Amino acid sequence: MKAVALSRESAPALRDVHLPPPLPPQGRDLLIRVEAVSVNPVDGKQRAATDPATLEVPRVLGWDASGVVEAIGEEASLFASGDEVYYAGDVTRPGCNAQYHWVDERLVARKPTTLDFAEAAALPLTTLTAWELLFQRMPLQLDDRRHAGQRLLVIGGAGGVGSMAIQLARHAGFEVIATASRESSSNWCRQMGAQHVVDHSQPLRPQLQALGVDTVQVALNLADTDHYWDELGQLLAPQGHVGLIVEPRGALRIGDPYKAKCIGIHWEFMFARSRFATADCIEQHRILSRAASMLDAGQLRGTLSETLGTINAANLEIAHQRLASGRTLGKLALAGWDD
Repeated sequence: MKAVALSRESAPALRDVHLPPPLPPQGRDLLIRVEAVSVNPVDGKQRAATDPATLEVPRVLGWDASGVVEAIGEEASLFASGDEVYYAGDVTRPGCNAQYHWVDERLVARKPTTLDFAEAAALPLTTLTAWELLFQRMPLQLDDRRHAGQRLLVIGGAGGVGSMAIQLARHAGFEVIATASRESSSNWCRQMGAQHVVDHSQPLRPQLQALGVDTVQVALNLADTDHYWDELGQLLAPQGHVGLIVEPRGALRIGDPYKAKCIGIHWEFMFARSRFATADCIEQHRILSRAASMLDAGQLRGTLSETLGTINAANLEIAHQRLASGRTLGKLALAGWDD
């Protein structure tokens, strides 16, 4: 089968390779015929951490896909052959940048019927990250209007996670303030539903005060944990919450004002469930299923900004470079395979 991988001969460059045909799936695994993929920062991190000298076989990256179920393991019961699905998968296993891919059914959901494969592939990892952070790590509720009138700040609103976090927070009733530093990214945040956008390249507090905002109840720092740490400590209301996804470069001072205000600090890593085989892995199936229903109902919108062509090494290199620039709006995807 065709795949894009790192190999001993080519790394750190990506390479088009042919791998042996996949074996039948076992246990709760599904065998997916991959139709589209998208890229995330985890791809670059895993690529940078791969030592070419240790690669006995090519390493396939990629943890966002949509496709069609080809076969199911003997313990699988959630899907049938022919189902169209989308998922992020498991970072401890080979990635999805291949024509066929094994994945545990508990991490998979039927794709939104109103979206094509590229649009669907752009969603799983970022949707899971935003959803888990807001509604499972934090004590917030998606369908409870108790949050009406409360303010939620999204630092890095135009990225993949930010694009979905804005929408989910609006659905939960929050007044959403996003950050961006360019006209195009500011406009994107507003398209996702942010009521206000401020410039994260400038101090945040004066800009919020100009909007009549002295404090926020919730802040999601999706960009630079260290840079905004002290300022968020000042901006967050007593008994507020801060959500983090980016590992800090240094030690964080979690005493005052965080202690004095009793601010909850919440980490989200979407691969924690699959990595540690937690008993609630099926939550990701449930989240993606609910998100698909919301997308089909028009309650959420897709976050794909561009499809960069078919799935091959050259196009994935472009996608990785574009993502690393830090100037990408929403998500980038690739769809289909070269003949």
